[in-house]
Amino acid sequence: MKNQTTISSVLLISLSDNQKISYVLFIIFLLIYLMTFLTNFLIILLVLTCAHLHTPMYFFLGNLAFLDMSYSSVTAPRMLRHLATQHWSISFPECIAQMFFVIYFGCCEVYLLSSMSYDRYIAICHPLHYSQIMSWTVCTQMAFGVWVLGFVYSLVHTLFSLRLTFCRPNTIHNFFCDLPHLFQISCTDTFINVLVALIVGGSFGIGAFSITFIPYIHILSTILKIQTKHGKLKAFSTCTSHLTVVFIFYGSIIFIYFVPTTSNLFTVNRVVSVIYALVNPLLNPLIYSIRNKDLKEAVKRAIHHVHACNYNSCPKNW
Repeated sequence: MKNQTTISSVLLISLSDNQKISYVLFIIFLLIYLMTFLTNFLIILLVLTCAHLHTPMYFFLGNLAFLDMSYSSVTAPRMLRHLATQHWSISFPECIAQMFFVIYFGCCEVYLLSSMSYDRYIAICHPLHYSQIMSWTVCTQMAFGVWVLGFVYSLVHTLFSLRLTFCRPNTIHNFFCDLPHLFQISCTDTFINVLVALIVGGSFGIGAFSITFIPYIHILSTILKIQTKHGKLKAFSTCTSHLTVVFIFYGSIIFIYFVPTTSNLFTVNRVVSVIYALVNPLLNPLIYSIRNKDLKEAVKRAIHHVHACNYNSCPKNW
């Protein structure tokens, strides 16, 4: 039986009880967070300043970089503080606020990846009409819709979670607050919350999943009709980075939210949560940059621009 005394704080599970290991993890995760912030910030800067990156594909990539930077900033700083102090409690209002932004940025990324799928579909299946269909007005509206849908989805779950009462034991088996974990420590009937999660989450999720993967059926069909092997590889290479990011992202989500959390899977769940919250935001810019000639060229131009400015001969266009 749960202790029916209501709580004002939540205890997050420690990543390690060994203080030396905690310090090692602190250094590793600090480096990951700094690299995540810098790489995503660099992509945003390049997209804003380089004229040849002012295309719909890089417009959405800039939004993805901002999302990854924001999502990592919701979870990483507090986790680093916990690792440094070994103090893993978090106040209930802070937990709710963290949950709101975790859901918000996660939902935004789901729909942003859908928008990027649609962009690749138009670019490959309707190349002659690409500039007309994917105009800046349409891209701006799509991006605005992504941020609004994410806000509405997160707000619904946050408001419904406020009706819950939380009792001891107040331990969350993760290093950040999220909706399923709050359900586990609630001493209020969560039937309505679970129903809302199924209805709203199902509607949003099925829609996003369909918009993300159905275009690739048409893309694959179009690529197979290309006569030359070089043409097929060139067309498919524009999608490989996005597909890689999508599969890693959805794989993490499926394991965290759809695999039942048992005592045998607590450790595995924490590892996947670290990948989802900390590693994915770092992998995304790296995946998009490794084989992307435009981004590599933009980095070279930026370095040349900075070097030229050091000698007081800044070029006007770069």
